Amino acid sequence: MAGPRPVVLATGGTGGHVFPAEALAGELEARGVPFALVTDARGRQWQGALAHRPIHYIHSASPSGSLSARLVALLLLGAGLFDAWRALGRIGPSAVVGFGGYASVPTMLAARLRRMPAMLHEQNAVLGKANRLVLGGAVRVATSFARTRHLAAGDARTRLVGNPVREPVRALRGATYRAPGPGRVVDILIFGGSQGAASFSQVVPEAILSLPPELRARLRLVQQCRPEDIEGVRRLYAQARIVADLAPFFPDLPQRLASAHLVIGRSGASTVAELAAIGRPSILIPYPYAADDHQMANARAFEAAGACIVIPQADFIPATLAAQLAALVAAPHRLDEMARAAHAAGRPDAAARLADVVGELISPTLTPSGVVV
Repeated sequence: MAGPRPVVLATGGTGGHVFPAEALAGELEARGVPFALVTDARGRQWQGALAHRPIHYIHSASPSGSLSARLVALLLLGAGLFDAWRALGRIGPSAVVGFGGYASVPTMLAARLRRMPAMLHEQNAVLGKANRLVLGGAVRVATSFARTRHLAAGDARTRLVGNPVREPVRALRGATYRAPGPGRVVDILIFGGSQGAASFSQVVPEAILSLPPELRARLRLVQQCRPEDIEGVRRLYAQARIVADLAPFFPDLPQRLASAHLVIGRSGASTVAELAAIGRPSILIPYPYAADDHQMANARAFEAAGACIVIPQADFIPATLAAQLAALVAAPHRLDEMARAAHAAGRPDAAARLADVVGELISPTLTPSGVVV
């Protein structure tokens, strides 16, 4: 007797697209549902659970840059469509799940041409360009935020599942938050990733050094810096006798996040999901050059829940940041309220919810057109 047909996961590119695919893969594996991967050349770098399953590589590219670069990208996407058509023919999947990014576009288009049940997962509060291109062929659209721009509010295909987070983050869901009382140490975690560390290394130290001495003496910092910035930032903090742990990367970031009284960072989908999963208050500075300004949409949605304070990049200057820091430290009850709001917004079962939506597709009562019979 033949076993169940695999589910194809179409992903690639940045970690923001790959992490949810890895989480879904783990959930499918736990449920005994086989899966295969279709990705572009960047998928060869994967080292996690996804690397231990069949991987089918296709051509792909992002149509951006100069006219010649866009034309080349379109040719590569066309080749990728042919690659994906053949791959899906060989795999014979029960469903195809796309996670955004142009690496997923050829596979999602091929699934539509082959009339295979397909769904999307959107990590941000804005439906990405790649997902918008293939939205018409999706039977289901799994979202991470209650409202997603470019997706009609009444779209019956939508399922709110959340954005899956890494297991080390999910394991800290129950870590209790205790706001710092008067005179107590205040632990602040600052991380901006490759797209935020440069300006953070300039603005944050200036803001910290402008605070009153009695407040500065209470601070204990953990800050991500670019390698070329570390020594300069370290000297500034040392001169002000501020305790600071600086590094380009923190392998134990989930634990650092759980130990923080306040987080300062960007507002990528994974960052917001992890803040919500653990439940920590934050000051978020959306990266202004993110596609479709999706980081601002993420931050504003989180802010509307009462979980964070948003500072647009144009307003991200030492005086503004210092004023927000001083106000929050002086109002521990507000930090506590923000932490509880963030925790309430968390969806630690996002991977299970996503797998449930996949189950809707592979149910024998669901036709490829999405009509229950």
